Order: sequence, then structure tokens, then C-alpha cells
Amino acid sequence: MDIRRFGPGHRRPDGPPGTRGVSGQVIFDEQQALVSELAFSRFAMISPHSNPNTALFVVVSGGGYVQVGEERVRISHGEAVLWPAGVPHGAYTDGSEMRAIVIELPDADGAPRVLEGLATQLDEGEIGEPSTPADGQLAERQPTRAEYDLGEGEPW
Repeated sequence: MDIRRFGPGHRRPDGPPGTRGVSGQVIFDEQQALVSELAFSRFAMISPHSNPNTALFVVVSGGGYVQVGEERVRISHGEAVLWPAGVPHGAYTDGSEMRAIVIELPDADGAPRVLEGLATQLDEGEIGEPSTPADGQLAERQPTRAEYDLGEGEPW
């Protein structure tokens, strides 16, 4: 089992040149997609830039503003915006904080972005031996409200 940690304590400053008040952590980075978590502090900004990948910017808490081309709109938790490949885009916050998951999908010369999968049926007797229990440990204890670092960009 591969546990990917992100959130407070795992983020680093992130974004293109001109970005301020944004930290992030890559959660998944493979040929099919890049998934990152971003935390925006108050008055943070990802400066407008373009990217060769199509990206989905999913706000999971707080809110702010997003830009695609010249269009700017307010966005809040539970909403997402599509950032098309090659189109300038950005995001910023005013007096609030925002957390988002960004999913980047490489543009494969117009190829469909749905991955085809095939399931196979196993014949009786091919199932094999039961797997052994995984070695693991409990995740680190999350900080209490009194211990919380307001500089992390996490809304309470």
C-alpha cells in the first residue's frame, strides 16, 4: 500500500514565477496525470501563465478567484474550473484562504483522455494464496487548534 501524505507540514512553496502565498505538494506524478494539492494563504496569487497540459482546478475548502484567458470569476469550495492547455490561467485569494486539488492531464495530440481498461475473468484455482497483512503504522497526530500554524494556509 502506497500512502501519499499532503497537507500541513508536507507543502513547499509552489507555482510559476510571480506566485506568492501558495504552497503545495505533488500527490501523484505519472505519465497519465499529475495531481497536486495547493494551499492559498490570504492575498495569495498564482500569476497568470499557460501550461501544455489541460488542468482541472478543484476547490476543496475556502474560496477565491480564478482566471481563464481574460475572464475572472469567483470560485468556492465544491466548485471546479477547467484550465485548457495553452490558455493563460491563474488563481488568487482576497481576504480568505483556499485549498485546491489540481489534476493535470497531458494533451496527447487530441487522443481521448479516457483510459481503456480490460477486465479478465480468473478460472477456478487461479486465485492464489491469500495476501499477508500489510506492515504499516498510524498517521502522525494532527495539530490541535492551539498548535495550528496559521501560515500554512489552512482554514479553520
